[in-house]
Amino acid sequence: MRELVCPKHMCRTPLGKCMEWDVNEATGERIECQETSVMSTTLYWCEKCNVPTYEEYCPLCGNKGEYISTDIRPVFPEEKVLLAILLGKENPLCFEEASVWNTMNFYFIDGKKVQVSIKDFNSKSLNDIGAIKKIYDDYIGQIDYNKFNMIVQRFIKANSNRYSEITDEAISFVQGYLGKYSFDDMFVSFSGGKDSTVTSDIVRRAFSSNKVCHIFGDTTLEFPLTDEYRKRFQKEHRVLLAKNYSKNFEELCEQIGPPSRVMRWCCTVFKTGAITQMITSAFKNRTDILSFQGIRHSESVSRSKYERESENSKITKQTVVAPIIEWTDFDVWLYILTTNIDFNDAYRLGYSRVGCWCCPNNGAWSEFLSKVHMKEQYMHWRELLVNFAKKIEKPDPEEYIDEGGWKARQGGGNGIGVAERSIISYEPCATEDNAFNYVLQKPITTEFYELFKPFGYINMQLGNERLGEVYILDKKGNVVLILQGRIGSTKLKVIIKKENLAGATNLRVSEGKIQCQLTKYQMCIDCKACESVCKYNAIKIKELDDGSISYKIDDKKCVRCTECVNHFTAGCYVRKVLTIKREE
Repeated sequence: MRELVCPKHMCRTPLGKCMEWDVNEATGERIECQETSVMSTTLYWCEKCNVPTYEEYCPLCGNKGEYISTDIRPVFPEEKVLLAILLGKENPLCFEEASVWNTMNFYFIDGKKVQVSIKDFNSKSLNDIGAIKKIYDDYIGQIDYNKFNMIVQRFIKANSNRYSEITDEAISFVQGYLGKYSFDDMFVSFSGGKDSTVTSDIVRRAFSSNKVCHIFGDTTLEFPLTDEYRKRFQKEHRVLLAKNYSKNFEELCEQIGPPSRVMRWCCTVFKTGAITQMITSAFKNRTDILSFQGIRHSESVSRSKYERESENSKITKQTVVAPIIEWTDFDVWLYILTTNIDFNDAYRLGYSRVGCWCCPNNGAWSEFLSKVHMKEQYMHWRELLVNFAKKIEKPDPEEYIDEGGWKARQGGGNGIGVAERSIISYEPCATEDNAFNYVLQKPITTEFYELFKPFGYINMQLGNERLGEVYILDKKGNVVLILQGRIGSTKLKVIIKKENLAGATNLRVSEGKIQCQLTKYQMCIDCKACESVCKYNAIKIKELDDGSISYKIDDKKCVRCTECVNHFTAGCYVRKVLTIKREE
C-alpha cells in the first residue's frame, strides 16, 4: 500500500498536508507543519501464501498480512545457494523451496527476518572467498528452478491487482505522447539494468511497435553479464551503442586518479559525453527529442526530487520522461516476473544494481559478490587502487583501499602531477588596471585563440603583429578583449575592454572568466565535458595521434552564450576533479 506521509511526524497526509502543529522557537507560537509529504510504501507478508503482498489482506487467500518492509526484492536460486553457504548450512540447496526476499541488510526466509553482516562477509580473505566459490560451483548446477517458479507464481497471483494498476497507468501515460512525437524523434535510454528494461517494455507495449530506438552507453566497465544481456536484447531491438573510443579508463585513473563518490569523472567521460555525441549524431536537425528513462524516486535522495517530465536543455530541446518514476523495487520485479521478459542475469547472483561493476557508489555486498564471481577483474582493480594509494603516499595503502577510503577521496589533485597544470600564474599590469600578465605552462599556438571564441569573434588583422596581438570583438564590432602573446611563447597579456565579460559583475570576475579558458587550454584531456554542455554542438574536441588535444569551436554554431565557460568550477571539469586542497 502507498500513502503520503509527513517525514517529521510520520503521520499519514492523504491530501499532502500534515495536520500536526509545530512551535516557533523564537515566538513560542503554534504554526502549521511546513514539511513536504513524501510517498511511503507498506508491504505485508502473507503467511499462508508465503509471499509479500502489496495489500494488507492477501487478494489470493484473504489472509491478513503482517507488515514486512517498505520495499523488497526477490532472491533468486543462485543467491540462495550463496546465502546458505555464508550462513554455514550443511546443504547449500536447503533454501531451494523457501520463499526468500531481501531488503538492505535483511533477508526474509519464509517470512522470518534474518540479519546478515555484509561487512563480515566482505572482510573475508580471498582464500576464504575462493573456498566459498568452489562450494558454490559444485552446487549451482543442481538448482531446480521449478521450485522457485512455483513461489513466483504465487507472488504474481497475490499481487495481480497491483500489477494491473501500475502497468495500465504507465502505459496510459506513455500513450499520451502519441501524435506529439514520431518514432524518429524518440529513444529509450537503455542501460541493461532492470529499470530501463521495464521502461523499454512499457514504451513498446504503449506504442504497439518495436521501432523505438534505444541508446546504450558503453562505459567499458559494465558487468560481463550486462554485455551478454545487451547482445541478447540487441538481436530483437534497435540499439545504438554510445562509446568513448578515444579514452581508456585505466589510463585516466593513472593520469587523474580513480573516481570517488564525490568525483565520479567516469560518468562524464565515458557516459554523458558519449551519449551526448550519439544523440547529436542520431537526431541531426531534430528540434524536439523525446527521451524515455527508467528514473525512479526510490533509487536515491537526489532522484527523489526529479519530475516525471522535464526539459533537458543540453541537447537541442530534449524532453525527458520517466514512466515508472513512482515505482519501487517491488513494483519493478512484479512487472518483470509477471511479464516473464528477459533481464540481466547479474540480478540472479544477488546484485541489486548493475551499473559499472567497480563504481565507488557500489555497496559492500556488491563488492563481495564481485570478489566471488569476478575475482580476476577484482584483483586487477584492487592492484590499480593500491598503486594509486602508494603514489599519493597513503601511510597504509592496502588498508586505505580495503577499508574503502578511496571511495570517499576528496582532495582530487593531491599527489597527481597533471593537477599542477591547473595553476595559472599571473599579476596585474602596473600601468593598466584592466590588463593582466600571465605565464602559461603551455606555449601559445594558433589553436589557443579557439578558447576565446565564446567571448566574441576573433580578429587577427586589427592587432599589432609584432606583439602577437589579437582582438576579440562583439557582434557590433566593439573590442571585448585584446590578447598579446607571440606564437610559441608562454607569456600572455590580456586587456579586458568589457568588464561584464560572460555575465561577470566586475573586472575581477571577468578576469576569472579568462582564467577559466586558460585552465582549459593547459589541462584539457579530451574529457568531452565541454562538448556535453554545448547544446548547439559547436565544440569539437579530439586527441590527435601525437597525444596533443585539438579544441575547436565552430563560429557558425556558437551563439556566445558562454555556458561552456560558466558551467564548471574554474571553467574546466578536470580542474574541478583535480582541485588540490592547500593549507591556508
